Amino acid sequence: MLIISLITLAIASVSAFLSLNLQEDVVKVSMGCIALLSSLLTLIFAPWVLKLSIVAIPLVIDRLNHLTTEEFPN
Repeated sequence: MLIISLITLAIASVSAFLSLNLQEDVVKVSMGCIALLSSLLTLIFAPWVLKLSIVAIPLVIDRLNHLTTEEFPN
C-alpha cells in the first residue's frame, strides 16, 4: 500500500509542477485537477506514517524558519 501511495504522491507532484510551468490554459487546468485528485487519493490510501510525514515536514520547516528569524533579526 505504501508503494501505491508514493506513486500517487509522485503523480500529484509532477502534475502540480507542470500546471505551474505550462502556458496552455486547458492543459494547466487539467494538470491542476490531476494534482488535486492524486493528492486526495494519497491522503486517503496512505499509511499513517506517510500522512504524519506529509503534515510534519512543513511544520518543522516553518519552525526552523521562525527560529532563524528570531536569532538574526534584520
